[in-house]
Amino acid sequence: MNDKTDNQSGPELAPPDHRRPSGVDDATVAAAGKLSEALECVERARGHLYSFHQLMGHGDLLLGEAVEALADAGHDVIADRLDTDMIGRNIAPGRWTFQLVEEFDDGYWTPLREHDRAVRKELLAGRRHVFEAEMKERRRTHGRSGHEARPSD
Repeated sequence: MNDKTDNQSGPELAPPDHRRPSGVDDATVAAAGKLSEALECVERARGHLYSFHQLMGHGDLLLGEAVEALADAGHDVIADRLDTDMIGRNIAPGRWTFQLVEEFDDGYWTPLREHDRAVRKELLAGRRHVFEAEMKERRRTHGRSGHEARPSD
């Protein structure tokens, strides 16, 4: 697909906080964009981890209700077996899901976010989504409703 417009001229430029700093080459913008994409993927994984955490907690509470219902129905031996073996059981050695979430946040997610921020600061004057902003400028139709560079246009 051909560029629709020169992305560095005209009245409808991307906001300054998304423009490529002077002297930054295409390879640097692409590399920083790839790091941003990796972080976004990890953010999605983190969301799934939190979903897992909440689902496991809810499942454990439901299991407790099932144990109570079994006991109420006169199945005390089965209820006791489930209560002793499964209620409050670790999902990994010594860990409940909240501990996995904390370890992930502290040991992987936070350091990756710090690296992403540092790379953007060192290479792109701290600007976010420069790669995507330039893609938007190439792909949108200048002057057409629904294709504005920013909300105020």
